Amino acid sequence: MRVTHPPVAVAFAATPEEDVFDSLRTAATHLTVGVAGLRKKATGVRPWLLLDSTGEAQVIEAGKHAIMRRTGLPARDLRILDPILSYPSTVLGRERAIVINLEHIKAIITAQEVLLLNSKDPSVTPFVDELQRRILRHHHATSQEGMIDAHTDWTHLYDLGEPRSREASPPRVDASIPEGGQEVKADGKHSFDKREGPKLLPFEFIALEACLEAACSSLDNEARTLEQEAHPALDKLTSKISTLNLERVRQIKSRLVAITGRVQKVRDELEHLNINEGDIEQMDNQQQAEQLFRANTLGRDSRGTRTSTTRSGNSKHLDVEELEMLLEAYFVQIDGTLNKLSTLREYVDDTEDYINIMLDDKQNHLLQMGVMLTTATLVVSAFVVVAGVFGMNINIELFLGDTEPEKEVGMRKFLWTVGGGTTGSIFLYVIAIAWCKKQRLLE
Repeated sequence: MRVTHPPVAVAFAATPEEDVFDSLRTAATHLTVGVAGLRKKATGVRPWLLLDSTGEAQVIEAGKHAIMRRTGLPARDLRILDPILSYPSTVLGRERAIVINLEHIKAIITAQEVLLLNSKDPSVTPFVDELQRRILRHHHATSQEGMIDAHTDWTHLYDLGEPRSREASPPRVDASIPEGGQEVKADGKHSFDKREGPKLLPFEFIALEACLEAACSSLDNEARTLEQEAHPALDKLTSKISTLNLERVRQIKSRLVAITGRVQKVRDELEHLNINEGDIEQMDNQQQAEQLFRANTLGRDSRGTRTSTTRSGNSKHLDVEELEMLLEAYFVQIDGTLNKLSTLREYVDDTEDYINIMLDDKQNHLLQMGVMLTTATLVVSAFVVVAGVFGMNINIELFLGDTEPEKEVGMRKFLWTVGGGTTGSIFLYVIAIAWCKKQRLLE
């Protein structure tokens, strides 16, 4: 007979093998995330602070290749900004960007934006605020200039389109007549070059000036702080030579050597830029190319095109001059900081020479005392020899007397011997010291 049993629900507990598989799966997930993070670090993805020409700031994460495509820089130029590697202060002018590596500032400047690498550094925060403020000021000035230019263009367009009668039209001038320091063209209008107001610096020059000012000011503040700490420590050392004062001066000298090297590198870089005009022109190529493009686009005829091209060439020359003046101004500032450090270094060297002279003088006094003590020891040794001779166990007439008068005579002779030996030792010591002074061995 066949018996049918009802279905029984069986709950299977997790076996140890399944627990092991779950643990391995979880570990693999964490390992994948970790590998992804390591791959992200390996590709050089870093946070960059982006400041555009309007002053807007945003943090972007970009790798080395993305920055290369964005700025047109080669990999060897980006390697200068690597915080892991130690590169000296450098300012590189390239076709599309300027690479800045000055002290704590590591930036890439293009014609429309600034990329900062270490924006979270507390020492960079004041620089970011100042740079953003300058960019905003430049943006407002540029916007106002653009509005004025647009209004001027529309006014000229209205003047061109206004019908004029032959009788009301002003007579044409055949030759240009100087009027108020401005040229008057044959059509009666002032020259475009002369009617322009104060020229605004390009965006990259504004950012470059902020970087140079921040780096030079930082070095100058460090030099001033070091100078304020060095003078009291050196004066205290000259008044009292001690281990604590010597240690303080040693630390100050180490800091002085370090900051002098940093200032010297910045000065050499600015001097190189001032001497090498090719780098200066490369810094201005991007802006001048855009100006030339706009001038060629806005030209209405061949004469306007030639005028715009000439104006762009003059503007390029003026921009190069402005950049040279900018670099020269900060070169003078950093050179003054270097001179200040050089003066402090000379003061430290003079203090060291003074300390060495004092130590040599004390050493000479110790040597003189040693000579005097050695001479005294020699004379006393001679007297000890005499005393040793009389202390020998031998029979002499001085100690052979048995009666009282003979003993008194012997005592008298003994005292004369001791007194004569002492007097002779003192006399010999005086003679030795006099001879040393005559030979200038003693003062």
